[in-house]
Amino acid sequence: LLGAWGQCPATVPSWATLVEAQPDPTVVTDPILRAAIVATGRAWRVRDTATQIEMLLVPPGVFPMGCIMGSSQYDCDPVEQPVHTVTLTGALYLGRYEVTQAQWQTQTGSNPASFQGFPNSPDRPVEQVSWLVIQGFLDATGFRLPTEAEWEYACRAGTETPFHNGSTDDAMVGDVAWYGACCGEGNCGAQTQPVGGKAANRFGFHDMLGNVHEWVGDWYGPYAANAQSNPVGAADGTTRMMRGGSWLSDTDDVRSSH
Repeated sequence: LLGAWGQCPATVPSWATLVEAQPDPTVVTDPILRAAIVATGRAWRVRDTATQIEMLLVPPGVFPMGCIMGSSQYDCDPVEQPVHTVTLTGALYLGRYEVTQAQWQTQTGSNPASFQGFPNSPDRPVEQVSWLVIQGFLDATGFRLPTEAEWEYACRAGTETPFHNGSTDDAMVGDVAWYGACCGEGNCGAQTQPVGGKAANRFGFHDMLGNVHEWVGDWYGPYAANAQSNPVGAADGTTRMMRGGSWLSDTDDVRSSH
């Protein structure tokens, strides 16, 4: 049997409930990205049955990782280079939104966030969570952190510009991110904001830039210049990686490659 638009039915993971089989062209606006998602044969939009966390499919792909170009105000940072080709050979599901205070509390029975007590606090992202503390949440849910490469590929969503909306203009960051409390500017009101309030990227993910930093699985280490396949970062180290910037950050941190 054929599904919508004459396509074969998409496979739904055993742990998930189907929300939308095929990518919505008003969300995944790039036809190349839509085709890559459909080609996996997997459902685009699902909900983890146990936690009710919504997830979107990220297809395999090849992309240039690192700072390809600076923005209107900031050059590339040395830690974002050298730019190197990364191949990701497998599809994965990633949370459509940052994990909220309510979702964290449901799974762990606690809420470490600083920004509690507001009417919309349950819908704000959880923060004040260390990389080690997150491991308990992962054990409880069966999730894992994305690798740094997976995160950047999902954030970029086919773009090579500093910001995932295709812009190099720091003045436009407010369209996609809550940011700027560090420097007396920005739009966040010196606090986190409910998830999903800013424009999504071309895969449909919200708040990958700004609001709160996002942990990835890797140890921090310098990039290699040669092409990489499914990289997992340094073999060991003392510092774990965060990506995406936060409500506190200036725009040199709130970009896809930082």
